[in-house]
Amino acid sequence: MSQSIALITGGSRGLGRNAALHLARQGTGIILTYLSRADEAAAVVSEIEVLGGKAVALQLDTGDTAQFASFADRLSEALEKTWGRGTFDFLVNNAGMGINATFAETTEEQFDRLTNVHLKGVFFLTQRLLPLIADGGRILNVSSGLVRFSLPGYAAYGSIKGAIEVLTRYLAKELGPRDISVNVIAPGAIETDFGGGAVRDNPDANAFIASVTAMGRAGLPDDIGGAIASILLGDNQWMTAQHIEVSGGMYL
Repeated sequence: MSQSIALITGGSRGLGRNAALHLARQGTGIILTYLSRADEAAAVVSEIEVLGGKAVALQLDTGDTAQFASFADRLSEALEKTWGRGTFDFLVNNAGMGINATFAETTEEQFDRLTNVHLKGVFFLTQRLLPLIADGGRILNVSSGLVRFSLPGYAAYGSIKGAIEVLTRYLAKELGPRDISVNVIAPGAIETDFGGGAVRDNPDANAFIASVTAMGRAGLPDDIGGAIASILLGDNQWMTAQHIEVSGGMYL
């Protein structure tokens, strides 16, 4: 049986990096994309190679659909060169950025940036890569706990992530005949550099999150990386079109 291969967008940092390392430790080949920090991406590739795995980093702006055709070509070349395959098994649509602005203050430019990365990019990148995803593969879209609960400043972000959850159900329906499962993971508040590191670096914010979370703490990257690996590598092929929140029980 050939080695399974995962493509993780935004895999050079934060939750994407953590998921890449969790999957690599369990024998999965990794292709990760990065926006601008080639050094960070190379560091993740090196970490995976130290573990005895194989990894490739490819530059991609997931908010620019004009890049997707050439990216698919580069991806095909990397698959053939590194693994001798024409397809990969797991797509994790993880790349993202956050904007914190009240509904009244959100600009059209901010809304368009969020839409291009979190919705339009996911839609058309997945569409472009469909021929390269193996039958029986798995797609995991990254959403947010902010789809279920509401916090001031995230009206645009939460709404667009909500659209991803609807898209996930449609993908599950249309890709079911290929035995491709499609699910969404919704992290809670995690200690990363996302949003300027507010959860990780602001003690008051961290303490507040802990106070409204059943398990009494903010999330750690390993909480999400481990969950992603479990969803993709576990015996979950019959599970599709599901919203899986990993938040420690925030706002129950």
